[in-house]
Amino acid sequence: MAFPSLFLASALLFTSFWCPTFALQLPAHIDGCIHLPVIHSTNVEHFSIKRGIQLQLANRSDVAYYAQLSIGSPPQPVFVQLDTGSFELWVNPDCTTVTGSDAAFCDRAGQYDATQSSSAVSLGSTRTLRYGIGSANISYFTDTISLVGSPNALQQVQFGVATASEDAFSGILGIGYGQDIATRYPNFVDQLQAQNATRVKAYTLALGSKDAREGVIVFGGVDTAKFAGRLARLPIIPAAQSPDGVPRFWVTMQSLALTPPNGVTTVYSAGGSSNSSNSNNNSDTPNDMPVFLDSGSTMTLLPSDLTAAVARDFGASAPDANGFYRIDCGLTALNGTLDFAFAGTTIKVPYKELIREVASDPPACFLGIMASERFTLLGDTFLRSAYTVFDLETNAIWLTQAANCGAAPAALNTVQALSTITGQCGGADDTASQEPPSSTVGNANAGAATTAFNQLLMNDF
Repeated sequence: MAFPSLFLASALLFTSFWCPTFALQLPAHIDGCIHLPVIHSTNVEHFSIKRGIQLQLANRSDVAYYAQLSIGSPPQPVFVQLDTGSFELWVNPDCTTVTGSDAAFCDRAGQYDATQSSSAVSLGSTRTLRYGIGSANISYFTDTISLVGSPNALQQVQFGVATASEDAFSGILGIGYGQDIATRYPNFVDQLQAQNATRVKAYTLALGSKDAREGVIVFGGVDTAKFAGRLARLPIIPAAQSPDGVPRFWVTMQSLALTPPNGVTTVYSAGGSSNSSNSNNNSDTPNDMPVFLDSGSTMTLLPSDLTAAVARDFGASAPDANGFYRIDCGLTALNGTLDFAFAGTTIKVPYKELIREVASDPPACFLGIMASERFTLLGDTFLRSAYTVFDLETNAIWLTQAANCGAAPAALNTVQALSTITGQCGGADDTASQEPPSSTVGNANAGAATTAFNQLLMNDF
């Protein structure tokens, strides 16, 4: 049981205001805290896409996470994909360059027309943004951006308006590093602090489970009803020391382990070998690996040997011709987890959240991890089970297991308060797992995916 009033009153560096539930109405404003619903693309209350179009792995819009911005004077509502792996905001994808369900989604995400805004200013400069999939040719504008729950709009925010795009089904809100680090101008996160919408340059992300179909992002604050216990602080690896030399949210993952329903944990080495034990303590097998956190990527990418070892334990002996590991859909009902260990915390990802389910006929399921020798990243198949604070002031990620016991977003006065805050939830999200069924799960290497490897990635490389 949560006691938000008691908790917030006791947090010394934490404002004592509490924000109400936001699901289908505008939330009350709180100084220093902008909290926006994170809308899953499967949420038909917001995206009324007719699912008569058969989904394939080529359709990426069925697994993506959005916030709504209102741009211009008068405000024009636009949904943009939240992307911690990129740095810039842009809108207006060309919907004719995507097909099927992606095209239907694109049409419903909204468009911005600068000619209809009295506050729009063209900056006369252009750029091409390239992503893991797709690209966008943009022209830079500044305009007013209004945010749900805030009475004050951000003024003269710079963003891109696409003049052309390829294979992009929505605009993107890049919320990585900004001015003088990854961009030459103040990006969206910079502007929130510069215009006093937030007191700190930090935000928290809870994507929400598949069943919830909605999460929350809190700019300048946290939501203590989305986790339990304390947050673990992980230093962000500086760009100069990171694998790709880019200022991303790189952190060190210590180990990876599988805990099936029988409770016998298998700890994997970085090379793909494994060690079984009856303990969930992974410290005996140190395998430090840099990974970056990327909400713009549907899948998690790990080295090929490690991915193959995990896939074997899910009943897949080899990937198909396009790199996907097809597995039995019955695994989604089993009470097992894949455990990602970091200094001070372990994120246990339930099978259901890890597995990519495709609503084909018959249904098809794929492991939510793919092999890559180029990047190691933790995408949505990981982030759905984590509560993550992105602290751009002290260059740290604060991380713990996600939970859900209501809504209690509140503002931070300083990022130092993060070391003292305690989540209100008593346990894991009730929707995370279920008891295993009586039937057994067999090897599921039947069939093959029909789309290329790179068609599933959405993040900015």
